[in-house]
Amino acid sequence: MAKTKAHKQHISHVSMLHQPCLRPPIRLRLHQLALAKGQAVENKIPGQGLVVLLHHDRLSPHRPVTPGVDGEWGGVGQYPTRCNGPFSCRLRKQFNLNGMHKSGDVILGGIFEINFFTTSSEHFTSEPKDPICYGFDLIGFRQAQTMAFAVDEINGNSKLLPNISLGYSLYDSCVKLGISFRAALSMTSGRGEPFQLNESCYGNPPVLGIVGDTSSTRTIAVSSIVSLYRLPMVSYYATCSCLSDRKRFPSFFRTIPSDAFQVRAMLQILRRFNWTWFGLLIIDEDYGRHAARLFQSDLAQSGGSCLAYLEVLPQGNDMAEIQRIVGIMKKSTSHVVIVFAHPSNMLNLMEEVVKQNVTGLQWMASEAWIEDKVLHIPSYRPFLAGTLGIAIRRGEIPGLREFLLRIRPDNDTLSSQDHNLVKQFWEHVFQCKFVIPGMEFEGQTLERLCTGNESLRNIETEFLDLSNLRPEYNVYKAVYALAHALHDILQCVPGSGPFQGQSCASLQGLEPWQILYYLQKVNFTTDFGDQVSFDENGDALPIYDVMNWRWPPDGRAEVKNVGEVKEMASKIVHLILDEDKIFWNFESKKPPRSVCSESCPQGNRMARKKGEPVCCFDCIPCSEGEVSNETDSTECTSCPGNFWSNLQRNHCVPKSMEFLSYVEPLGISLTTASLFGALLCIIVLGIFTHHRTTPVVRANNSELSFLILLSLKLCFLCSLFFIGQPRLWTCQLRHAAFGISFVLCVSCILVKTMVVLAVFKASKPGGGGSLKWFGVMQQRGTVVFLTLIQAAVCTTWLVSSSPAPHENKGYYNDRIVVECVVGSTVGFGVLLGYIGLLAVLSFLLAFLARNLPDNFNEAKFITFSTLVFCAVWIAFIPAYINSPGKYADAVEVFAILASSFGLLLALFGPKCYIILLKPEKNTKKALMGRGTPRS
Repeated sequence: MAKTKAHKQHISHVSMLHQPCLRPPIRLRLHQLALAKGQAVENKIPGQGLVVLLHHDRLSPHRPVTPGVDGEWGGVGQYPTRCNGPFSCRLRKQFNLNGMHKSGDVILGGIFEINFFTTSSEHFTSEPKDPICYGFDLIGFRQAQTMAFAVDEINGNSKLLPNISLGYSLYDSCVKLGISFRAALSMTSGRGEPFQLNESCYGNPPVLGIVGDTSSTRTIAVSSIVSLYRLPMVSYYATCSCLSDRKRFPSFFRTIPSDAFQVRAMLQILRRFNWTWFGLLIIDEDYGRHAARLFQSDLAQSGGSCLAYLEVLPQGNDMAEIQRIVGIMKKSTSHVVIVFAHPSNMLNLMEEVVKQNVTGLQWMASEAWIEDKVLHIPSYRPFLAGTLGIAIRRGEIPGLREFLLRIRPDNDTLSSQDHNLVKQFWEHVFQCKFVIPGMEFEGQTLERLCTGNESLRNIETEFLDLSNLRPEYNVYKAVYALAHALHDILQCVPGSGPFQGQSCASLQGLEPWQILYYLQKVNFTTDFGDQVSFDENGDALPIYDVMNWRWPPDGRAEVKNVGEVKEMASKIVHLILDEDKIFWNFESKKPPRSVCSESCPQGNRMARKKGEPVCCFDCIPCSEGEVSNETDSTECTSCPGNFWSNLQRNHCVPKSMEFLSYVEPLGISLTTASLFGALLCIIVLGIFTHHRTTPVVRANNSELSFLILLSLKLCFLCSLFFIGQPRLWTCQLRHAAFGISFVLCVSCILVKTMVVLAVFKASKPGGGGSLKWFGVMQQRGTVVFLTLIQAAVCTTWLVSSSPAPHENKGYYNDRIVVECVVGSTVGFGVLLGYIGLLAVLSFLLAFLARNLPDNFNEAKFITFSTLVFCAVWIAFIPAYINSPGKYADAVEVFAILASSFGLLLALFGPKCYIILLKPEKNTKKALMGRGTPRS
C-alpha cells in the first residue's frame, strides 16, 4: 500500500467485494469490525474488487480515492464510500446505465453497443445527469441477447457447471468511452447496493468476468482498468493487435482474430491466385496505418510480392486527393487493389472510380466493409462485383431464434432503468411507447402505446435474421470460454491444484487471477465444430470466412461465403477456397493476372532485375538435378540424394532403380534361357529315366549321370537369383546356390573322369585292383566331400561378411544402380577358385584320357565340356569387372547359362542322340566291342 500521509494516521481497513456479498451457497463470514479511533483493523475477503479505506473521523466524504496496481490507492476515478454510520457504508455515486441483469451464483458481465448516440448537458450549476442514449441498434441488442442465451443454455447443461447457476449484468456502452468506463466500474465495484458490515451480509455475487467491448479504442481503455484487478475480459469484436501485449493487458482475451492475422489472411489469398503486384489503400487512422505497417513487414519477410502503390485515403471530402489516388490506380499495371477502410471512406472513393470509369480491377475488402450493404448501389456493380474479402467467422447457434422470440417486457424491464433494454427494444421494433404509472412522460407523442402483448413472430425484422451470425458467434464462444474456465476450477482435486501448496481455488473465495489461470488453458470445441483455445497472448485460434460479392445483372448484391482461412497451432495459415463458387467480374470468368513480370513457369527461377522491385524479374531454367515446382520460384532446389529432376525441371522424381529386371528385354531373354535350360535338363532326365536299363545309361555309373543332370538343373535355376531387384536373401543365396550347384556338377564330372580312367586301367591285364578304390560308395563319398568343402566356404563367407544389396549412386547422376556387394572379396574369390580348381582337374584328367578306345570315349566329351566351362569363366572375369550395374549381373548369368548349356550338350547330347536316333548302338555288344586306340 502506498506510503501516504493519511496512512500514518490511525485508520481502519475494510476490504470489500466487487459487490457486497455472495449469495448462498457462496456465503462469506465477515470478521467483526472494531472501528474505534486509534485502532486499525484489516479485514481481507477473498474475491475483493475494491479496497475501501475508511477513517473513522478524518476521511473526507468528498475526497475521491481509486485503486491502483496490486491494491494500491491513489489518483482520481472511482468515488469513495460515504459513511452513514460506524458499521455501514455505500458507494458515493451510482451510475444509471441501460442494462439487463439475471441473478445467479456467479455473475458474468457484458458491454455491448446497443444505442448509437448520446445527449448530455453538464453546466455544473446543478448535479450533472447521466447521458441519455438513443438510436437503438437491433444488431447490438441481438449480441447482448446472445450472451443471455448462452448463459441460459449453460444453466440447462447438466455437464457444464453442474449445481452452479450463472447470472449476468449486461450494459449498453452507447458507443461512448465514458459510458463503457461507467459500466466497467459498476461491474468491478458494484451497482451501489447497501453493504451491511455485520455477521450476516447480503447483496449480489461479484462479476468474475466481462464479455466486451466492441471497439478496440474502448476495449484498450477498459481493459487497462480491469487488468488492475486481474479481472478476465473477453472481447468478441476488438481486433487491434496491440491488445496482444500481455504486459499492458494481462487479463485480456478475445474470440476474434487480431488485425495482424487479417493481414496474413489477405496475403494468403494473394498467394493463392499468384497476385504479386497489387495496390493498397488505407484510411488515415490507426486502423489503416497499422495494416499498412503489417503489410510492409510481412512482404519484406516473405518476398516475392510487392506493392505497386500505397495511398492514404483522406478523411472528409478532399476530392482533389481522391482524384489523384484514382488516377494512380487507373495508370497502374496492377489489377488488384486492397482497401482497409470504413464504408464511409469507400463511398467517396467509389464515386470517383465511377466517374473515371476505372474497371478491370479485382477489389479486396477488409472485414470493416466486406459485408456492409451501404455499398450495394447499382451504379457500383460494374466495379465492385466479384469483390473478395474476409469476414468474421460465421457460426450456427441452435435454439437462439426461439430464445429471441420469447423476449417480452415484464414488470422489471418496465419499471427500472437497470433493466430497460428490453423496453427500448420493444418500443423500437413495434414503434410504440410504454407509459408506466408513476413515471412522467415529457412532451406529447403521436406514437401508439405498447401493450407488451405484441408478437415478434408477426413482423419482419433483421433482428430475427440469423443466417449470418458472426459477432454473435464470437459472443457465444466468449461466454462458453468463461464457463469452461469456471468448470475446470470445480474439477480441481485438492492436493494437486496449480496454486501455492498445490491448493485449488473455490467459488467461495475465488480470486479473478485464479480464473485467468484456467481461462488461459481453456480448450473446447463448439457444436459448430470450431475449436476454442487461447494462445499465450490471449488470442483465440484465428479463423476468418472468405466472402465474395455476387452481383447478378438483374438482381441485388449477395455476399457469399466461398471459403475460410485459419491459422493452425503451428502458426501456419491454412486457406480453404471453393474456387468454383467465386464470381469473377471479368470476361474470362477467371482470376485476373496481376504481376509486374510474367510468372516464371515451373522449372525456372527468377533473377531479379537490378534496380527494380522484387516482382520484376527474368526467368532462368534450372540446371540438371535442380527443380522449382512453383511458379515464380526465387531459386532452384537441388533434389535429394535419391531423387533427380524430370525433363521439365519442375519435380524431383525418385531416381530409377536400375537392376536386371524380369520385365526388360535382357531380363526376359536370360529368364527364358534359364527356364529352357532347366526344362531341357528335366527332358534329358526323363529320357534317361525311361531308358535307365539301356547300356548307354547304365555305362560308367548312371547314378553320377542323374546327379549331374540334377546339379545342372540347379545351375540353370540359380541364375534366376541374379534377376530382379536385389534383396538381402537373394544376395546371400545367389552366390551360395551358384557355388554349391556348380561344385556338385563339376565334382560329379571329376569323379566320372576318374572312373573312366580306372575302368580303362582295370581292363588291362593286372589292373583289376584299381576299381576297388572307385566303387559306388567311394564315388558318392568323393562327390559329397568335395561339395561339403564348397558349402563350408559359403557358410563361412555368409557368416563373416555376408553379401548385401547396395544402392550405388556413383555410376550415373539420374539413376541408382542396385547391386549386390560381395561383402568379402576373399570369400567370393575362394568360391570361384574352388570351382575353377575342380574344373581344371576335370579337364586335365579328361585330357589324359583322350586316347582311350572309342568304347570308352566319354572322356572326349568330358574334355570338350570342361574346356567350354573353363573358357567361359576365364572370359567372365574381365567382362564382369568392366560391366557396370545390371550388366555385371547379366554377364554372370550369361556365364552360368553358357557353361551349363556347354556341360549339358557336351555330356548328354551324344548319349541322347544314340538313345533316340541310333538305338542299334545302344547295346552292350556295341559298347563292349574292342575299338582301336587313338593315336
